[in-house]
Amino acid sequence: MGWLQDVNKVALAGAVVLSGGLIVGGYLLGDGLRRAHAAERSVTVRGLAERNVTADLATWTVAYSANGTDLPSVRAEIEANTTALRDYFRNLGFPADALSATGAGVNQYMNNGVNTITITQRMQLRTSDIPRAQRAVASQFDLVRRGVTLQEGSGMTYSFTKLNDIKPEMVAAATKDARSAAEQFAKDSGTAVGGIKSATQGYFSIEPRDGEQSGGYGAADTPYKKVRVVTTVDFYLD
Repeated sequence: MGWLQDVNKVALAGAVVLSGGLIVGGYLLGDGLRRAHAAERSVTVRGLAERNVTADLATWTVAYSANGTDLPSVRAEIEANTTALRDYFRNLGFPADALSATGAGVNQYMNNGVNTITITQRMQLRTSDIPRAQRAVASQFDLVRRGVTLQEGSGMTYSFTKLNDIKPEMVAAATKDARSAAEQFAKDSGTAVGGIKSATQGYFSIEPRDGEQSGGYGAADTPYKKVRVVTTVDFYLD
């Protein structure tokens, strides 16, 4: 009978171990499910950051033409216009290398039996002196008085080239704005905001600050720009 009692003790011990294992396993399974459920709780929000900046580069492509029936005469007129253009920018205080030729074209066609020649010249002003560039645009009709007829498309374009300098701060500001939105959502739902689950940086856009439209000759581009970025952030909810 002694051996039977030993068998019973072993069986009882095994049952105790098995029961304990089931309890521990059940706890771990339940805790894992709780954690998995908590990990699924998140909120996706967008954050906005905007900053007003001033352009640091101005480019003005000036296109002008001359036409006639005699090639030497037309060429002489276009050369005179080019000289007048260089004098115009020099008198405004621009260095000589701020203006460069970007292309020219010659077109010949018959007009009522007469061979007509048109030469088109394109020059580009490129400068970081924004106030001086604005003065050049403001007095551009002086070129007309000098005999230079500007073609359509001869407009000043202002650009902001230092986006990389402000990107980190703007992304941080957009993320902060997103967290504020998430915190409001969490407050309304009785939860708390945790860490970032995932985040996507949006596209940076640079537009005229006050809605001015850039364009060709006579259009009102502006050196005053607004940089904008929207980030999408997925926050955990605790």
